[in-house]
Amino acid sequence: MIQSIQDRVKLANGVEMPWFGLGVYKAAEGEEVIGAVRAALKAGYRSIDTASLYQNEVGVGQAIRESGIPRDEIFVTTKVWNTEQGYDETLAAFERSRKRLGLEVIDLYLIHWPVKEKFLDTWRALETLYKERKVRAIGVSNFNIHHLEAVMNISDINPMVNQVEFHPFLTQKPLLTFCKEHDIQLEAWRPLTKGEIFTHPVVQALAKKYGKTPAQIVLRWNLEHRVVTIPKSVREERIQENANIFDFHLSPEDVEALDGLNEDRRLGQNPDSFSFDFYIS
Repeated sequence: MIQSIQDRVKLANGVEMPWFGLGVYKAAEGEEVIGAVRAALKAGYRSIDTASLYQNEVGVGQAIRESGIPRDEIFVTTKVWNTEQGYDETLAAFERSRKRLGLEVIDLYLIHWPVKEKFLDTWRALETLYKERKVRAIGVSNFNIHHLEAVMNISDINPMVNQVEFHPFLTQKPLLTFCKEHDIQLEAWRPLTKGEIFTHPVVQALAKKYGKTPAQIVLRWNLEHRVVTIPKSVREERIQENANIFDFHLSPEDVEALDGLNEDRRLGQNPDSFSFDFYIS
């Protein structure tokens, strides 16, 4: 049972990663992202997820340093962007991210998307960083099963994490099963569907039943599936609200009811038909 915001999952290599964290996609560099990270750490969060694409690694690093919390208590994730992929390019991109964050070691480094004809070389670069102990764990983001298999076929090190779009409208059961079978921790981005799911009658009914907000119901559903989740917000009250999900559990029947909302509907892109412009705009 996941009972505390401090609870962690042990990855395949033994590194412990918090089940719950803050995503900072679209949080503006400077005071906005600094304020969001500061509020999250104050609320008990110990995992912050950023990326080269987000252009806010400097602020994330500043907020962490200014928090006064020991570095080894905070789990920091960043990602190599698509235009930075390739073996040498990824090594260089990592150094830029590390410098911006102001950290010697990154806890988790991910390939942001499986760029065709590049992601395998990118993975080899992540292996190098891992073997050099510049990162504590390596993984991928937005990888479908066949992408994972391609990496596993050329490497002795499997991805430790796969961060994907995951919510009751997109339960990705085959992918979740595959990852569990191969000790790859699934992590959810956009777990709250930009709020689209909040008005669904099933979610509304469960919110009333448990005395929780729709967001809290959906986030708890993620944890009941043992999926790491990183809702994003820059508002302190919302950051605190999102974290208030450790004093209740959903019954198996209610988890199943939310599973039943699956429509295989993506709010982001399918990794097999990725367009660069979608996330740059």
